[in-house]
Amino acid sequence: MNHRMIRYIIGSLIQMEAAMFLLPTITALIYKETVCIAAFMGTALFCVMAGHLLKGKKPEDVTIFSSEGYVSVAVCWVMMSICGAIPLYFSGYFPNPVDALFEIVSGFTTTGATILGDVEILPRSVLMWRSFSHWIGGMGVLVFMLALLPLAGASSMYLMRAESPGPSVGKLVPKVRSTAKILYSIYFFMTVLELILLLLAGCPLFDSVNLSFATAGTGGFGVLNSSAGEYNGIIQIILTVFMILFGVNFNVYFLIYTKNIKDAFKCEEARVYLGIIGASVLLITINTFPMFSGFWETLRHVAFQVASIITTTGFSTVDFELWPEFSRTILVILMFVGACAGSTGGGIKVSRIVIMAKTIVKELAVMNHPRSVRKTRFEGKTVEHEVLRSINVFLIAYLAVFVLSVLVISLDNLDGITNFTAVASTINNIGPGLSRVGPTQNFAVYSNLSKLVLTFDMLAGRLEIFPMLIMCTAGLKRKRWN
Repeated sequence: MNHRMIRYIIGSLIQMEAAMFLLPTITALIYKETVCIAAFMGTALFCVMAGHLLKGKKPEDVTIFSSEGYVSVAVCWVMMSICGAIPLYFSGYFPNPVDALFEIVSGFTTTGATILGDVEILPRSVLMWRSFSHWIGGMGVLVFMLALLPLAGASSMYLMRAESPGPSVGKLVPKVRSTAKILYSIYFFMTVLELILLLLAGCPLFDSVNLSFATAGTGGFGVLNSSAGEYNGIIQIILTVFMILFGVNFNVYFLIYTKNIKDAFKCEEARVYLGIIGASVLLITINTFPMFSGFWETLRHVAFQVASIITTTGFSTVDFELWPEFSRTILVILMFVGACAGSTGGGIKVSRIVIMAKTIVKELAVMNHPRSVRKTRFEGKTVEHEVLRSINVFLIAYLAVFVLSVLVISLDNLDGITNFTAVASTINNIGPGLSRVGPTQNFAVYSNLSKLVLTFDMLAGRLEIFPMLIMCTAGLKRKRWN
């Protein structure tokens, strides 16, 4: 394993994070938040020095393979989270370091779960850092770094694959660095477009910036205790549309960008994704219609909540904990389905769900006609056995982490619905769950041990399980063979 290259990547990332503290620092200067200015500037200085020590001289051998890619991504996200938690801790609003770590991991992984009961008491700079962390983690911080720095040549594809969500990740153009630039250019353009529309709809500037960051990263951190409930209907509709858009595979936008409109509309995953949203909105609207004053109000709130849950954003306009059991069950199912592969959303991903469903149909057909030869096709292409195997292994690992997490946090003696949906919301990077962790509640009810478990789940969910597992087992494997 190329340890020198791994250290160089980690050091580069930490130094880049120091530059990211510029936005909350400027915010603190504007609002004259003295303590926060010192916290963010001090942390930035620490990151610069720590990154310099880790980087050292750039190694001659810059080649990295799959194992280095997974370990680098996992360690980078852990180190980035620890550094990101430092200013939260020294701001004085997170006296428990575990709480500060939980909060910023929730930000970077675009989960949106919080331990705070009142976010409106936070300084503006802290609110900005929480929302900005969503935007940083949405597309992937290492993808951003690859767009700026040619770190590892062609082998940097392993970094992108380890960080990007979905069963398979490929290059849009021949060079990985160019692919990263294209992805972030689309990401930036959509974020700015949403910001402009929110401003035109009458949303305050500070709120618009935070909402745009949170929506783009499908995170869900808000600046109001009511999440998005206090904003007018037009603002809520804009948020609904952009949550859905950011849940689409960014390859579709690349096809549109290159004027391959026909190929963009042929995307099977996107069609299924929109179909699931449409069916869920229809069913929940019918089920919850008596709870609202009219059809359009019902449709607006239901569409918002469905978009928020399936894209794993986590915003809310109403307390869906009060909805009928049928509607809440649909929302829980959507938690697991998630958004499209290659989007900023979490969950299992629509592509995996579609491929698994087609595989079941194929196996049933083969059982009925043993001599027939059938293949699973997705997006017009035959799904290779390697992809099917990786999906099966992912689901097994996902289930194992899920069950073990529920078991450990059950030591806090909270009810089963709370524990189940707490793990579901963190491992799928959603934010709110049900019962004690519902949309009007928070995760402060859990002990430090449970918060650390849920923090691991957030990282595992964002990085698709394996980077975190490989990081945890790498040391054990080395000791075993030594």
